[in-house]
Amino acid sequence: MAVESPQSESRQELVAKLGRFALVVGLLYLFLVGVGMLEAGIKGLGADFGEALLQSVSNPLAGLFVGVLATVLAQSSSVTTATIVGLVAAGTLSVEAAVPMIMGANIGTTVTNTLASLGHLRRPAEFRLAFAAATVHDFLNLMAVLVLFPLELLTGVLSSIARSITELLVGSGGVEFDSPIKEAVKAPVQALEGGLESFGLSGTMLGLLVVALGLGLIFVALAFITKNMRVLIADRVEQSINAMLGRGGGVPAIMLGMVITVAVQSSSITTSIMIPLAAASVVSLRSVYPVTLGANVGTTISALLASMASGSAAALTVALVHTTFNIAGIVIFYPIPALRDIPVHLAERMAEVAARKRSVVLGYVLVVFVVVPALGVLILR
Repeated sequence: MAVESPQSESRQELVAKLGRFALVVGLLYLFLVGVGMLEAGIKGLGADFGEALLQSVSNPLAGLFVGVLATVLAQSSSVTTATIVGLVAAGTLSVEAAVPMIMGANIGTTVTNTLASLGHLRRPAEFRLAFAAATVHDFLNLMAVLVLFPLELLTGVLSSIARSITELLVGSGGVEFDSPIKEAVKAPVQALEGGLESFGLSGTMLGLLVVALGLGLIFVALAFITKNMRVLIADRVEQSINAMLGRGGGVPAIMLGMVITVAVQSSSITTSIMIPLAAASVVSLRSVYPVTLGANVGTTISALLASMASGSAAALTVALVHTTFNIAGIVIFYPIPALRDIPVHLAERMAEVAARKRSVVLGYVLVVFVVVPALGVLILR
């Protein structure tokens, strides 16, 4: 029986990687088509739908809680922010109403790595380290919202900065801009609408179906992008993290977290990778922290891509608010040691309590990510 040479195996591996990369590019295109479908479907639902949605999130705090709940349910801030961008692009949601929802998505996305830490629940020493590494992301984003949410309501500083950047990038000539990505996704969206209309669908029914298909495509495409990119770069990610954190972390670790998250299209993947490393004492909590900061910035790429698919200046502004919000969190909390240490100390104390009393974990997850947001939406809407 013939034995394959190392060169042959290497060539096959390279072909497999190129094939997987081509698949990721195709999936990225499908994600953008999904955003286009979502926008087209929302427009087809008419003005009544837009008025009802705006009324339900007219209270900024209700919008914040909607963002948390939507992200917890989808288990992906990228899906939530892409949907918000689509709503803004369709003219159904204003920038002002969308900003709190974007902030809520930042809180909701942290539940994934918190749940991932439960894999170490039966080993108390490991669990304490894993839970601290997970909840440092929670406390970081909660603190950023506590500071920047009221500041944005009072001054509109984040949306003002985002609008200024939008004008620099696409000019101030109107509500839309020429986007090659929008042109690239227009044909399949129009073909889908035409095909559904040929079956006699129109009006609200057509809009609902296109919205449902768009959301489904966004969700599936992002899930498979994340899965395939994780396979492609898994070994290099762990090597890079170990090498970087072995040199002390800091700003380079922030950049590493950002690059990894852009590559895998998921901040949850980046932060979840850190949990077993922290549990095994390979990295410290203070080393995990800057990678988490970078992951927060990297995850905003999904909304930025979605806004390019829409060609809407308002949608681009909302996507840039997401980026600006996460960069502002770094600028506020990381440079000053006293502020930088707050999320770390809170995570350590929470982990110590959780390691002694496991029921605290369930209570914490349910109260922070489900009960409070759900009650908030019911009371404030």
